[in-house]
Amino acid sequence: MDMRLAGAKAFISGSTQGIGFAIARALVEGGAEVTISGRDAARVDASVAALRASAPGATASGVVVDFRDAHATTALADELAQRRLDILVNNVGLFGVADFAEISDEEWLDYLTVNVMSGVRLSRAVLPGMLAAGTGRILFVSSESGVNVPADMVHYGTTKAAMLGLANGLAKLTRGTGVTVNTILGGPTYSDGVAQAVEQIAAAQQTSPEQLKAAIAEGHPTSLVRRFLEPDEIARLAVYLASPLSGATNGAALRADGGALTGTL
Repeated sequence: MDMRLAGAKAFISGSTQGIGFAIARALVEGGAEVTISGRDAARVDASVAALRASAPGATASGVVVDFRDAHATTALADELAQRRLDILVNNVGLFGVADFAEISDEEWLDYLTVNVMSGVRLSRAVLPGMLAAGTGRILFVSSESGVNVPADMVHYGTTKAAMLGLANGLAKLTRGTGVTVNTILGGPTYSDGVAQAVEQIAAAQQTSPEQLKAAIAEGHPTSLVRRFLEPDEIARLAVYLASPLSGATNGAALRADGGALTGTL
């Protein structure tokens, strides 16, 4: 199906690997001009090369930015506003397991800065241009953890819930235009970061990563698919929401969670 993405200008935050990279690749393969971002210059360059290889002739570029740095984020946001983006995907995020009592104020602020304020700053910069043009897509990649906050990831789940609120409010600013703001509620996904964590834990427990991966997926209390999702499965929904075909979907939180929220919603 032609998603009508040819020539669309897109930026995806936190996109050198995992879900962000899968979205970037899917958009590039659909004909969009994509800019990705990461903190490491070598990884950004390698990911840009991989995007160009996946779609010969595609327009792909990258920027190095640490979204912990408010000034750097604002400077990037201003640059993106000048480009007049068609698609903004707010994907960058920190995640981790931690005892609530052990999470410091500094760590809380770190999670809020990266997971929430990056989306605030980028959206604030590009939304006016989209509204003036009467077209555009802003997408937040949240998580089922933003609805059913895990007891051992309270800081992560809280920021993902904040993303839901932010997207919901921004969507109301698009009334009567061709601009949409939506959120994806992803389920447990076997991204690069999760894979690395599983490998480390498996080594410590003297088991194979495959066995541990299967045990974790089977142990999820509400998952219907009983497996980890793949980044490409999230990316497919993201591409639809980023395309002109999704014009009737606005202010929505769409689930790509493998049924993980069955017991909640």
